[in-house]
Amino acid sequence: YPVCVNPTYSKVFTLDFYFEEVQRLRFELYDINSSHNGLKEADFLGSVECTLAQIISQRKLSKALLRPGGTVGKAIITITAEELTGNDDYVELSFSARKLDDKDFFSKSDPFLEIYRLNDDATLQLVYRTETVMNNLNPVWKTFKVSLNSLCSGDHERKLQCTVWDWDSNGKHDYIGEFEATFKEMRGAIDGRQVQWPCINPKYKVKKKNYKNSGIVILNQCKIIKMHSFLDYIMGGCQIQFTVAIDFTASNGDPRNSCSLHYIHPYRPNEYLKALVAVGEICQDYDSDKMFPAFGFGARIPPDYKVSHDFAVNFNEENPECAGIQGVVEAYQACLPKLQLYGPTNIAPIIQKVAHTASQEVHTKEAMQYFILLILTDGVITDMADTREAIVQASHLPMSVIIVGIGNADFSDMQMLDGDDGILRSPKGEPVLRDIVQFVPFRNFKHASPAALAKSVLAEVPNQVVDYYNSKGIKPKVPSEYQSSRPFGP
Repeated sequence: YPVCVNPTYSKVFTLDFYFEEVQRLRFELYDINSSHNGLKEADFLGSVECTLAQIISQRKLSKALLRPGGTVGKAIITITAEELTGNDDYVELSFSARKLDDKDFFSKSDPFLEIYRLNDDATLQLVYRTETVMNNLNPVWKTFKVSLNSLCSGDHERKLQCTVWDWDSNGKHDYIGEFEATFKEMRGAIDGRQVQWPCINPKYKVKKKNYKNSGIVILNQCKIIKMHSFLDYIMGGCQIQFTVAIDFTASNGDPRNSCSLHYIHPYRPNEYLKALVAVGEICQDYDSDKMFPAFGFGARIPPDYKVSHDFAVNFNEENPECAGIQGVVEAYQACLPKLQLYGPTNIAPIIQKVAHTASQEVHTKEAMQYFILLILTDGVITDMADTREAIVQASHLPMSVIIVGIGNADFSDMQMLDGDDGILRSPKGEPVLRDIVQFVPFRNFKHASPAALAKSVLAEVPNQVVDYYNSKGIKPKVPSEYQSSRPFGP
């Protein structure tokens, strides 16, 4: 065993990543003597704890090891992460053929092409069937798009069986011929060169003396369309900006009264706090400055006690940011005695406020900041038309809205904002560009852990982030430096 003061470990740990969960990790370092009997006799050098999200959002995490007894040691551990997938890409293929056999008596063949993937168990799986080109022995089929996963399970050497048929209206299509291909061969058509395969009918090959082929199939173009993943964006430096908005309308009840939804119990957090911490705890790992803007709506605020629908919970309009989720919790608790809970419940102003910040991000044309607005409200909103309009506008921006219903009100109207059952439209009839709202009532999770609530509202976020940047044609930043040296993962 060579003695080494700065070891680099070759073992790679493969973990499943879930954005919507806090995945806590603990690394322990031991010094094992050469005559070792396992870990029993090994010297414990120290440990470090972190979350998987922290490693991912920094790509490389360096932390000092905590020695036994909790003191910070001199030793530093560095943990690097990379994503092991890569089969989410799509390919665009354009096929044509020439001089196909004529199978029809009174007219020419009506050819169509089928591509099958050969599975590991030797079965064939239909991947794509082209349209039929009528009465033509030199057909040009329409360009089509297929995911690399379904074409060849990401394996470029996998055999693909391709068959050309002559279409018949009675469904008994005539066989013209077939050829075998691989995606590796198809890639030859990437720079506009043609790749060709002779189309063979095995029966004719046996029977006919100087049989060459039943036509030639040509691939005119092969284009790989890179599908970026959520982690590509996060590891490329995209930050998630988390903002919270809290409902301070009178329907919550007087905070001094223990029945109030805003009652501050000495050691039992209320539903507002539980929801805020559950969602905030996950988002905070993706935001390097850990400063979170917090707003309130529906209260009369000092000094002049006018109703506001987007005031800073720390009463600092110039800088509504609080330090960490704990800072948001403290600002919330400190502002309660100073407010007069009032109404109505208008959430459009706060959506517009965050949308305004997100719209400034759009001009950079880079995937640097994506905004998540968490709205905690106890009731049915009063400005539904304005809210629908605000959401439709926000669906064009790098932002998502999560609404958690607190308390026991009837939230049926809120379900409509969550586009899961039909498309949300503005009052003028304009549809949302993408579904950006998740709504859940807190009461569904009363007896579950706060983690279950976070999981439910955050599960859609990675797709919302990817959909937004893909729709705008924005690639993750600096992928070249971090591109994996490894081939396709599992």
